[in-house]
Amino acid sequence: MSRQPIISLENVTKSYGGINALEDANFELYPGEIHALAGENGAGKSTLCKLIAGVIAPSAGTLRINGEVVKFSAPKDASRHGISMVYQETSLVPQLTVAQNMVLGRESAFNSVRKVRNSARQVLQRLNFKVDPSQLAGTLSTAKRQMVEIARAVLNQARVIILDEPTAALTPEETDHLFDLMRTLQADGVAMIFISHALEEALNHSDRISVLRNGRLMVTGEASAFDRKRLIHHMIGEELNERLHVPRAPHAVRSALPVLRVENIRMGAMVNNMSFSIFPGQITGIAGLIGSGRSEVAKVIMGHTKRNFGGGRIWLDGREVRYSLPAQAVADGIAYVSEDRKLDGFFDTLNVSENIGLGWLAKFGRRRVLAPLQKMRALSREWEGKLSIRSIGKDQSVLYLSGGNQQKVVIAKSLVQEPRLVIFDEPTRGVDVGAIAEIRQIVRQFAESGAGVILISSYLPEILDLSDRILVAKSGTIVAEFARADATAEKILHAAIH
Repeated sequence: MSRQPIISLENVTKSYGGINALEDANFELYPGEIHALAGENGAGKSTLCKLIAGVIAPSAGTLRINGEVVKFSAPKDASRHGISMVYQETSLVPQLTVAQNMVLGRESAFNSVRKVRNSARQVLQRLNFKVDPSQLAGTLSTAKRQMVEIARAVLNQARVIILDEPTAALTPEETDHLFDLMRTLQADGVAMIFISHALEEALNHSDRISVLRNGRLMVTGEASAFDRKRLIHHMIGEELNERLHVPRAPHAVRSALPVLRVENIRMGAMVNNMSFSIFPGQITGIAGLIGSGRSEVAKVIMGHTKRNFGGGRIWLDGREVRYSLPAQAVADGIAYVSEDRKLDGFFDTLNVSENIGLGWLAKFGRRRVLAPLQKMRALSREWEGKLSIRSIGKDQSVLYLSGGNQQKVVIAKSLVQEPRLVIFDEPTRGVDVGAIAEIRQIVRQFAESGAGVILISSYLPEILDLSDRILVAKSGTIVAEFARADATAEKILHAAIH
């Protein structure tokens, strides 16, 4: 590893309204180094990365590139210095093709569509990313959008690549391939910073780790000097207890009548004769591989996606329903916490209070024309307190909150409606260990209040910790059901694969 850092931050501070999001930080990145950033949501990880990427400017301190002081006014300035950032919430233009997105901002005066497409195809093939360069970015899955972001950085010959939660939307196989790719890029001298809430990824795939807490860089060291316990201690300042893995106390179903029953639901090629029931006071986990139809059936239930003609039946509290709009499901007491919070989870230009207030107002549909502002504000304050939602200021837009706080806003928007059934789709994706514990406790308490809960999660320990019963989806149908006492990760995976 070179003795000369490719990037160094010296006593860098970033303030918003007198509050420090990053305070007096000193950080170095060396050529060919994979450097992991760990810390709770709001610790300052993304702020540090955005300063390096030119997205924001420091309030104080110095940024050096190869020893020279630089000042970035926009991401394009950082890009000229070979710095590229791959965001957790991708920045692709949905109306452009994959190839067009990959050269966006670096177009020549005369562009050949064929040349651009061929260049994009070569990079995608080199990285073993199965993505069609002529496909519109807006039609890609979350995982493939992330692949395009990484391919764009490689095409632009970036010498520094910053990856914000790069594996959050990837399958285990795709995750392994990503880290193999990172090692290949490292061999070419590319330096990488990656943010991950999966502490094992930081421990197993980085050369060095820096831990931030409350805007301050607490410690930096060789990855081999850390273990999970030490990382968590530096992240939260105390030992994290076993609340992450406290199973719910056994309890009987409070009613023999299901709050929701779906029968033979069909939707295109993704959902194929799926049937199950959800009972009040019970958490029903739905496990399965990506593409197994878990999220798709949830969207059919909500009226977000239309089922096939004659494609099954749905009953809510014994009454048959067929929603053509999500607003109808919300009015009937069904809430859906989306797996993609940025796309359809919150209003990104509004603040926390406004988002929660509008969530409460949504349950009335067209029955309420005037918004009672005092009521909305009171409910918002109540739920901000209940969920410990933290923001820098009361007018800060949700877009600039940490991932964990964004997720808690999405959950508050749903629970303030007092629904009888909530569908939690990947509720802890992209949040830190502390916020994971808080969100899991929210799910438990909601079920214990007597409501029905559907938990969709790709993380098997979460399914096993929270669920009273577990359904396994495969190829658009339910192929297995386990009581919590009988379920194991091995049984679930076997049913999902074989």
